[in-house]
Amino acid sequence: MAFHSFYYRIPLVANTTRGMTMRAILLAGCAAFALTAGTAAAQDGPEFAIEEVVVTAQKRSENLQDVPVSVTALSGEALADRGVTNVTGLNNLAPGLRVSSGDAAANPKIFIRGVGLSDFNPNSSSGVGIYVDGVYVSSPLAQMAGFFDIGQIEILRGPQGTLYGRNTNGGAVNVTTKRPTRSFSAEASAEYATYDAVNLTGAVSGPLIEDVLLVRAAGQLVKDDGYTYNRLTGNDLNDTDYWAVRLSALYTPREDVEALFQVNRFANRGDATQPQHRALFPLTAEAAGADGFCAPGFYGSGQCGDAFGYADLDDDDRATAVNQEGKDKIDLFGASAHVTWDLGPVSLVSVTAYSWAHRNAFENTDSSPARMIEINYLARQRQFTQELRLQSDGGPDARLNWVLGGYYMDETVKDASTQDVLGDLRPLFPDGFSLADSVGAFSYPYTQETKSYAIFGQADYRLTERLVGTVGLRYSADDKSFDYRSQAEGGLIVLLTSQQDKTFSAWSGRLGLRYEVSDDLNVYATYNRGFKSGGFFGGLATTPEELIPYDNEQLDAYEVGLKSQLFDRRLRLNLSAFYYDYQDQQVFAQALRNGLTVLVLDNAANSEVYGAEVEATARLSRNLTIDAGLSLLDAKYGQYVSEGDDFTGNRLPQSPKVTFNAAANYVRPLPWGGDVVATVDAAYSSKIYFDNSNAQRLSQDGVWVFGAQAGWRAPGGGLEAGLFARNLFDETYAVSISNIDSLGVDLLTLNRPRSLGVYVRYRY
Repeated sequence: MAFHSFYYRIPLVANTTRGMTMRAILLAGCAAFALTAGTAAAQDGPEFAIEEVVVTAQKRSENLQDVPVSVTALSGEALADRGVTNVTGLNNLAPGLRVSSGDAAANPKIFIRGVGLSDFNPNSSSGVGIYVDGVYVSSPLAQMAGFFDIGQIEILRGPQGTLYGRNTNGGAVNVTTKRPTRSFSAEASAEYATYDAVNLTGAVSGPLIEDVLLVRAAGQLVKDDGYTYNRLTGNDLNDTDYWAVRLSALYTPREDVEALFQVNRFANRGDATQPQHRALFPLTAEAAGADGFCAPGFYGSGQCGDAFGYADLDDDDRATAVNQEGKDKIDLFGASAHVTWDLGPVSLVSVTAYSWAHRNAFENTDSSPARMIEINYLARQRQFTQELRLQSDGGPDARLNWVLGGYYMDETVKDASTQDVLGDLRPLFPDGFSLADSVGAFSYPYTQETKSYAIFGQADYRLTERLVGTVGLRYSADDKSFDYRSQAEGGLIVLLTSQQDKTFSAWSGRLGLRYEVSDDLNVYATYNRGFKSGGFFGGLATTPEELIPYDNEQLDAYEVGLKSQLFDRRLRLNLSAFYYDYQDQQVFAQALRNGLTVLVLDNAANSEVYGAEVEATARLSRNLTIDAGLSLLDAKYGQYVSEGDDFTGNRLPQSPKVTFNAAANYVRPLPWGGDVVATVDAAYSSKIYFDNSNAQRLSQDGVWVFGAQAGWRAPGGGLEAGLFARNLFDETYAVSISNIDSLGVDLLTLNRPRSLGVYVRYRY
């Protein structure tokens, strides 16, 4: 159908002169940092060294600097300071990381180094895996659950095909929550901000049976009144309303056995995302652009309309006019058991998990006073996973460290979503609908079942005292069955039925060398092969050709890097450079199948990606610490032709040439007691294209976003209170765009406006 193009959900931003000024300021700051690092190190001794960061990127606890993988580790405190409440808040907090969503509480679009997927169907999988306490979160319905009571989040860049497996071509987001404590503890935080925004979190932890059974209970409540005004009803839209709870129990019946049990629940009852409507059909000759659509200078002028003649009459980015207001109801449940047996020189680890996700959302997709497209998303997902690992416990200096494992997943996805198309035209037809004119209610109920199997192993062998070699290999197989039905008017008319089964299998692996130049300097070179499993298109299809399964995509990654600690470990500096050979890439494309041109998810492209990244943490004085990250990226399609459209050489979606992030943290004791604590952060992204054609209309110019926080921390650190500002200069930009050219409309989902607020945090 003609409106298939709205499957592309993608962002746009306007550049500002302030951005150029701020860029100059930050560049000057970087120069000052380089000049003062050595002086600061001389003034203060090594007792002010940066703390060691421990990560679990290789399924065992290791010093970040000893891991030959590009990893960014974000502490729970750093996430709280920046107001990160779910995965979308991670956008640009690590080099090469882009996260956005056109939905309120589901389907995040996660890209690392330009690798990801923009599909929003619940049976699809991103190219970046999300793991919470070692459990793979397969469903896009569950990937925007709230972040709370977080210990650390690790961003792993590059294919993780050996230890993590399928659907980690771009990398992985590894979330670790806080564990139960051996003594009683409690913590709570409260924020109140613009738009009556409230964010409440809390946790209590302690022993039920000393040294045997420890428990922890944590919860979160997030609400606000919305920041978009509906001119038709007078209501505020885009409000937030969700809660989450987690119960954890750590059971240690004897010294060699440890079991962590967790149960969690999440419920969202907020608004569906209501985008801005941008009309595309020129109503006057002077409003016509070179491509036949509305020229950019006439957006919001009243001289451009959509297919129903609705014209945008103002440029108010925080107001809209919609006849129906949507809701996004999502419920999630999860339970897991993480058991470790210490067998002396080796450990046996079992991770068992079960989860379900339900979504019932109504969306006014066209975002206008007319009934053009309204969608009711009805989806259910159930997942069971089991991983077993046998791994050595030799420590970082052992001659050989190894891990062997097996993995199993059983997943069922059921979707019964309905699209009501061109509803205002129903009275024109005797039956109230006309399939030939795309007028009616179309649905595509399907059930997809996946059984996934994998075996894997990795070994790190010390070839010499300072040279370590790594080899890893994984075999994965996905058995998928797909039972599909396309229909109209509630099943009155059946358009298509299909039942298919297919197995998608692949080898992935890793080779690497790491050389310890000194105790504070490592260099490494790695080769990684990753893959993303093939599957079936889960959108509206009317011909069998659209349901021909797409195959695996494959990525071969070559990377060299350096990890260093300098100036008595007052400066941590990590560098990496990489090249990707990206083959059989899964993209939305027009394909000729059995004589029919159809829009499908297909293996239509090959790409080349290369770039470099820098991450630094500097303790400039006893009071001031600076973190910074820089990414330089060139990600372009190789051969990619989509039925007459040649995208060869175009940039990949969500792959800015330059991204930068930085944060300065300042702590200073006060003469009357306590400390003043302050944080200033900045993030920059250069221009991004969000569709394969690199259309200017669907691109985003470079933008800077700043934040700040300042407060007072009581002696002992138990109490902290202060003020914060997020999006300090109130930049307005889109985080997603859906283009429906046939109906003459672009749909722009905008970022949140500036948020000014107060916070209180307490720990006992």
